[in-house]
Amino acid sequence: MSEGTMQRAAQRDHHSAPRAKRLNRVLVCAAAVPVMFLAAACSSDSGSGDGGKQTPSADAKGPSSASASPTVQAAAYSKLPGACKVLSGKTLGDLVPKGAKSAKEGTSSDVSSRASCSWNSLDNNGVKGSQFRWLNVSLLRFESDATRGTGEAQAREYYQKQVRDAKSATDAKNVKSQPVSGTGDEATLVRYDLKKKEGAFKQQTVVARVENVVVTLDYNGAGLAGDKTPDADDLSKSAQAAAKEAVAAVTTANGGKAGAAPGSSSSASPSRAPSKSASPSKSASASVSASPSASKSAAKS
Repeated sequence: MSEGTMQRAAQRDHHSAPRAKRLNRVLVCAAAVPVMFLAAACSSDSGSGDGGKQTPSADAKGPSSASASPTVQAAAYSKLPGACKVLSGKTLGDLVPKGAKSAKEGTSSDVSSRASCSWNSLDNNGVKGSQFRWLNVSLLRFESDATRGTGEAQAREYYQKQVRDAKSATDAKNVKSQPVSGTGDEATLVRYDLKKKEGAFKQQTVVARVENVVVTLDYNGAGLAGDKTPDADDLSKSAQAAAKEAVAAVTTANGGKAGAAPGSSSSASPSRAPSKSASPSKSASASVSASPSASKSAAKS
């Protein structure tokens, strides 16, 4: 090989060396890319295995705390007065003059939730006939319950039912109703005539609610064996006065003052606290009117 030929070959090798080095670097980098990608992929999966130490994301966590149990306000009144003691001797003397001592207490499995008492009077006037009177007071108290609601709400619903039942009494004639003021949180008088073979009865029913207690007072009168029929307005006034007295007895039994505004008694303060019991009250299970109808009272005569 001539000197000129060797010189040209050396020049070619000299110029091709840098290109070879650059090509080698490209190939090395290209080969490194899959390795790095694979390493990154493996790294991202490392926390999913049993031995992974990766902290779970917030979405993978369960609920931070269990849902709070539903609570309702505790009932304001926790007890009932003795049903046969809600009316004074004077009141009984006016409504059932010949039967003030004839009190008959109704049966109840829990007198703190449900109670009743009845009286009857027969004033015999000989050949002129006789005057019959019948009086019944029923008390029903509701406890707050997580399922049924507050005691007050349950009492309000029962109060409305009692009024409807009184207005739809069997064989009732000339049915009238009116609100009664100054008696608990709400009160209604329902009055009607009831014709029986014994005589013409004048029925008065006062339904009142104070806090979580419903008071139902039934009072009727009739002139028997030819005696005159009593004046319905007089009976209504007497019934309203007696119902007001019975409601005051409920308030007093729970630490309040007779005649105090509803909700102002000291016993009302627990109603701000959640109820501790979620079990249905015994009184709340009652769905039938606790007061006998006038027709039943007539049958007793």
